[in-house]
Amino acid sequence: MLRFAPTLSEPDLERELLRKGVTERDVSEPRCGDCGRRPLIGETVHRYGRVEVCELCSGQRAQVPTARRLVLHAEHGLSVRRLAA
Repeated sequence: MLRFAPTLSEPDLERELLRKGVTERDVSEPRCGDCGRRPLIGETVHRYGRVEVCELCSGQRAQVPTARRLVLHAEHGLSVRRLAA
């Protein structure tokens, strides 16, 4: 007997994939030192001394950040790339 999974509309599928991706993020990823949220992939994180702060909270600080870094995907650098022949 065949069982069919319920079909999802495209917006529902997108929402489910986004929810799955957000909940499965590694718990060891750094959080914002001010608001506590995890910065998104592609977001710039600003470092003030020993504290890392997300882009949203960095605008509320008067100091200049000591460093900035881009939040990369967990698999960044692990993908297979074709080399020039």
